[in-house]
Parts: sequence; C-alpha cells; structure tokens
Amino acid sequence: MPIKLPNPRSAASNQGRVRPGPGSERCLDALQLARIEKALRARADSSRRPDLAHSRRRVFLIFLLIRYTGARLNEVLRLEPARDFDPKKRTVRFRKGSGSTYRDVQIPEAVSAEIQRILTLLGPHDEERRVLELDPAHVRRKFYELAEAVGLPRELGAPEVIRRSRAVELMQGNVPLPVVQKILGHSTPNLAAAYVTFSEEDMHRAEAFFVDRENQRKTSARNTFFGKIETIRRGDVQAWVEMATPGGYRVRTVITHHSLEHLGLKPGALVTAEVKAPWVTVHRSMNDPECSADNVLGGTVERIVRGKVTAEIVARIADGTEICAIVTAQSLKRLGLRVGDRVWVAFSAFTVVLHAY
Repeated sequence: MPIKLPNPRSAASNQGRVRPGPGSERCLDALQLARIEKALRARADSSRRPDLAHSRRRVFLIFLLIRYTGARLNEVLRLEPARDFDPKKRTVRFRKGSGSTYRDVQIPEAVSAEIQRILTLLGPHDEERRVLELDPAHVRRKFYELAEAVGLPRELGAPEVIRRSRAVELMQGNVPLPVVQKILGHSTPNLAAAYVTFSEEDMHRAEAFFVDRENQRKTSARNTFFGKIETIRRGDVQAWVEMATPGGYRVRTVITHHSLEHLGLKPGALVTAEVKAPWVTVHRSMNDPECSADNVLGGTVERIVRGKVTAEIVARIADGTEICAIVTAQSLKRLGLRVGDRVWVAFSAFTVVLHAY
C-alpha cells in the first residue's frame, strides 16, 4: 500500500478518518460495551430452557463478533463458524459475496476462547451449518433490549453503534488508520508519490500487535506509533533512526549502537515507537512553533482532563492518532486551551523508545 509522507510539521489530509462525531455519531465507551457484554453472557448462561439458552447464545455470539471485529451485521450473519473462524490463529474471515475476496480480522485471545466455548455449547451440528443466520430484525431488537436493560438509551444498542464504537476504540488506542480501515473493511485512501510501502502482511502484523496489546496492557506509555524504518544514520556512539507511519508521518529517535544491533534494526524493519505523556510538550500556535524538538506534529485538542496539580491534554493529529501530554495545571491555565483549539505537540528524539517485531 503506497503511503505519501508529508512534511512532519504540517497537517496531513483528513481523508478517510474514523472518529466519533456529534449527535447521530454517538458511541459506546469500553465500560458501556462491557456492561452489555456481561448482561448478554449472564442471560445466555442462566437460562434453564435449552431452546431459550440456544437462542440467547447465538445472539451473544453475534454481539461478540461485531464488538471485537467491527464487522457489519450482515457480514456476521453470513459467517459459517466451521469455515470462517480459526481459533488457533484467532482470526475471523469475512468473505465478500461468493467470490474469493476476503479479509481476516484478528481477535483477542480471550474472545477467541469465548467464541469457541459458545460454539461448543451450541453443538457440532450448529457449528457446521450457518448458526449465525438469524433474522436481522430479531438481532436488532435483542440488542436494543439489552441496551435498555443496562441503563443505556435504546438506540445505542444498534449494531452500527457497536461497530462504530469498536472503530473509535481502536483509534483511541493509536491503531494506525489504514489498519483500522482494513479491520472494518473500508477502502484505504488512494495516496500517490509513495516513498514507503506497507504490505498486507505488514498491516496484519500491526493489527496482531495492537490486539495483543489490548489484552496485555504491559506498557505505561500513552503514545504509540507503528511504522517502518526509513533511515538510519550512525554516529560515534548513537544512531539517528527515522520511521515512517502508515498515516504519513515521520517519527525520529536517537538510540545507542548497542540497541540498534540488539533490536536488529535496518531500513524496512517494522517497529513501534512509544513516548510517555510527560515527555510531550504542547504549543498553542497557528504556525510551526520554534523549538528544538525533533518531532513536531500539528493537531486539534480532543479533550482536557483537569487536576489540581497536573492536567492531561489529548490532541488528535490529522491521521486520527491521539497524542497525550501531561502538563502542570499552571501551564494549562497559561495556554488557555479549549477543546477544538489548534495546537502543536512536540517531543525530543531522545524520549522515543523503539520496539522491534
């Protein structure tokens, strides 16, 4: 997939963004999704009538697939679990029509195990046929009922809202936009003048990394970028490394020669770059700020969390990536920032930590 790399200090195009919007674009957060999931599981497992338990498990299975793959309802209802679900690879295959075109979506390990459990309870006969082939109106009605049962507005139980919520969840987790588009089955923006190419295998590895990170949460770093090494320049003791992201940005870091060799880095290698929020500075300016930071990205303030001593500022850059900065309450007051303001986020190359695949 060709990727155009813009000037890192200029805003990229908004083309193809996936993000929540006002009004009709309302989404569920992770806690609300968890409430619906818990209620569905409890209803399916507590029913003493075999026929009712069977029906509820099918609806629960459909919810899990939409919630963790971001698929459309009609795509899920066409699935044949015995053919399209691979518990070893933890993937679900969505086919386009009756042809050979498809996309594989990675799911978390715990979700894969839960799907396997439900299929086992439904029995081998149901696993072989289209156990998910239910009336869409029936599924929608059950989702609406569950949303109301857990204290949410009825309309937030719609399959489209659950699908959109998954997209937003991924974007807020800094999953690269092209990866989110691939997961949801969107066509990616057609970008010309390519300098770096990301293959389907690259995108799949990125997807697997972020899904696994969802399970593990072993890092305290709030800001994560995925990309491919473009340039390495060796110095006497340290090396300058520049990576290109699928969203069209460059992230620069400086590491020791020992780290370079230990990670086995070379041009074309896939990496993730992490930056802790306290290392990110925020500049309120319409123009590129004059500062010594090696990484300066233009964005818009998405949200602000105010505390007595410190505050959290989350800015979204043009490719949809969220970048979090921790500043003092006094600094926030001095900047006078509000949601929607144009800002620049900056961080030094010495604060970037690289992880190789």
